Amino acid sequence: MNIENYTINDTGTVTVDGNVDISRKVLTEIPVQFRIVYGYFNCSYNRLKSLNGSPREVGGNFNCSHNDLTSLDGSPQEVGGDFKCGFNSLESLEGSPREVGGSFYCWDNNLTSLDGSPQEVGGNFNSSDNNLKSLNGSPREVRGDFNCTWNRLTSLHGSPQEVGGNFHCGFNGLKSLDGSPQEVGGGFYCWNNRLKSLNGSPQEVGGDFNCSGNSFKNIPNCDTTINGQLIWYNL
Repeated sequence: MNIENYTINDTGTVTVDGNVDISRKVLTEIPVQFRIVYGYFNCSYNRLKSLNGSPREVGGNFNCSHNDLTSLDGSPQEVGGDFKCGFNSLESLEGSPREVGGSFYCWDNNLTSLDGSPQEVGGNFNSSDNNLKSLNGSPREVRGDFNCTWNRLTSLHGSPQEVGGNFHCGFNGLKSLDGSPQEVGGGFYCWNNRLKSLNGSPQEVGGDFNCSGNSFKNIPNCDTTINGQLIWYNL
């Protein structure tokens, strides 16, 4: 598998002082039980139905996107970089790492909730293009952007309370902004929903507040402190 600088441990597991790239090999399972990979681990574009064999720790990025996964059981528990599990058939995030140093991408799956997601994400959290009906289980803290666009949300209850970057919740069925984060460091984008008011919006938004494409009769009242612009137009 063109893996160099590895050690076979007494338990039969393998530690790699470098990167592991076993992508695009038509694998149905991970053929080795890894323990620690100090670089990145890429097993994307295969036919994996399980992550059994994945390392317990990955120093860089972990990429298992574009497989046939329905579960994240067997995932690393510590990932220093990004965790990418998009374009699978995941129905749950149970088994995810508890903390991810970089970004967490679970877009394009069959998720109906975020239960099991990491509690702390150092970069972005993207759960767009799923079947989410609730944000319960969201990370407590997202230092980058939070994206839950193109789902089936009618409420934002369960959102992280603080988002360091932008908050994207457009193209859902939101009728209310109740449950929004209290503070958003970047922009707040709730365009193309079914909102008739901005009640429940964040207390402070560091960038623009874009609520275009909703059902307002007039310029919506907004008690949010907005450091950018309030952008709106009706459908």
